[in-house]
Amino acid sequence: MIDVLVVDDDFRVAEINAAYVAKVPGFRVISRAHTAAQALAFLERERVDLVLLDHYLPDETGLSLVRRLRQHGHPADVIMVTAARDVATVQAAMRYGALQYLVKPFSFAGLRSKLESYAALRRTLEGMGSGRGEAGQEQVDQIFGALRTAGGGPATGLPKGHSAPTADVIRHVLTAADGPLSAHEVAARAGLSRSTAQRYLKYLEGAGRIRLSLKYGDTGRPEHRYAWARASAHQGTRRGEGAVP
Repeated sequence: MIDVLVVDDDFRVAEINAAYVAKVPGFRVISRAHTAAQALAFLERERVDLVLLDHYLPDETGLSLVRRLRQHGHPADVIMVTAARDVATVQAAMRYGALQYLVKPFSFAGLRSKLESYAALRRTLEGMGSGRGEAGQEQVDQIFGALRTAGGGPATGLPKGHSAPTADVIRHVLTAADGPLSAHEVAARAGLSRSTAQRYLKYLEGAGRIRLSLKYGDTGRPEHRYAWARASAHQGTRRGEGAVP
């Protein structure tokens, strides 16, 4: 069993998320915490495999907690589960070692996909000896690809030359936007070159994850505008909502 600590400042959301984790085979919630201090205290007492971590906590941010965990040598893996959509937070989560990033509000299927991907990663690592010995390029590719085996995200099945983190940054830029963006705007907000942004936008649009629209200006030449193809069902609006039935 994979032991999970659910950390969220909202008691109701923590209960919902914990209930959903319990529905995924192979996972069990061993505790809930509602502040960073509570989470850190529990991690210092008990062994935890995975932390589902909100960013908005009353005493410090989730990212600050992740940084402290790594400084103190806590080995627990982290999946961010938060309403924070700004690209800076997403990039920081990647740098601090969060394995996945799930934006609130989300469906049970979205959470299940992240957990199943994490379980696939653990199986891959266990099959290789869990940190013992050396890995060749093929084994390294298996490790980094394991998080995408369960599907559900834009990074699934990426063609050669495309990276999952870059695709996820573009997804967060588009989902956080108030309306469709041009390739230039996406590139600027994601911190990418325009050619790189266009390459990913073209792929994601072809995969059906992005809606393409045309905006006509005074010159008569249309500008391509991109928006994430949001699933309207099972979506909430409040910052504190977690998984939604």
